[in-house]
Amino acid sequence: MSWRKGDNIAGRPWRGRVRDYDLFKELTIGVIVVGLLVVGLSAIFSSPDEPGVTLKSWAAAAPSDFVATAASELGGTSGTAGYGPPYNSTADASQHLGFFNPQELSGVRLPIDTAQDFVINPLKTLPTPPPALATWTAATAAQQAKWTADYSAALAAAPDGDPARVPSGNYGPVPALTGALLGMATAGNLDGALQNSGQPYNLDYTPTILFLGDGNYFPNLAAAAHLTGDKWGVMNETGNTPGQSWLWLFSLLYQVEPYKSSPNADILVVATMLVLSLLLLLLPFIPGLRSLPRKIPVHRVIWKDYYANR
Repeated sequence: MSWRKGDNIAGRPWRGRVRDYDLFKELTIGVIVVGLLVVGLSAIFSSPDEPGVTLKSWAAAAPSDFVATAASELGGTSGTAGYGPPYNSTADASQHLGFFNPQELSGVRLPIDTAQDFVINPLKTLPTPPPALATWTAATAAQQAKWTADYSAALAAAPDGDPARVPSGNYGPVPALTGALLGMATAGNLDGALQNSGQPYNLDYTPTILFLGDGNYFPNLAAAAHLTGDKWGVMNETGNTPGQSWLWLFSLLYQVEPYKSSPNADILVVATMLVLSLLLLLLPFIPGLRSLPRKIPVHRVIWKDYYANR
């Protein structure tokens, strides 16, 4: 039987007002007028177009932070060095939901040795690599760790973290290596060295982003642009401009307990959103929930003219 037959509301004759439909006018308003409004409002209210952050701009703006980060990469104490899969096999570093640990299941798919990949190998690409490379390579892992730990502590104690004001000490080749890397970054050569994948076109900025994220300069820029999650969270644009509205629920969950303080917040939020999405998808099949529109007829209030004339 056709849905137009019978006594259902869609099959009843329309008793309301009838008027001509002007398709050309509708098309004009829908395309031209709305298009002009979108372009105009975007020009007035759009988020600022911030310039991209590079290792060169970081080295120029915050050289002390760059050197401190390079030392932590050498010593294996940076955030990337202890991140776990997919970059390394650091124990107990990944988020999990009970026994389910997707990071561990994926394994180390993008292996990164921060000392080699972020410092040593880029320095080897210089026309004249620093002699300190040979000293570093010849040292034991324990000696390398001691050099970097001592130098990192000295940097932290120096006024403004300035490498030039670090007191004399047994830091081995670490000051020379980090200084050479700073010079390489300042000249604009480090970005290309880190992103050199051997392919004609490189679209993988993972090493650069990880290196940037290990320092304080990049996170401080995010905080200044309100991108740290304490206001709009993951639905924010640069500045104080809200972005993707469909991410509001993700952002909300990060602001409430138990997600807010959980070390497994990301996987908890994703799992919660999956459950909510399944509930929405299966809503027509869930007894009780599927009857809510009939019991709470909000739609009749919204389209009251339609229902009044049926």
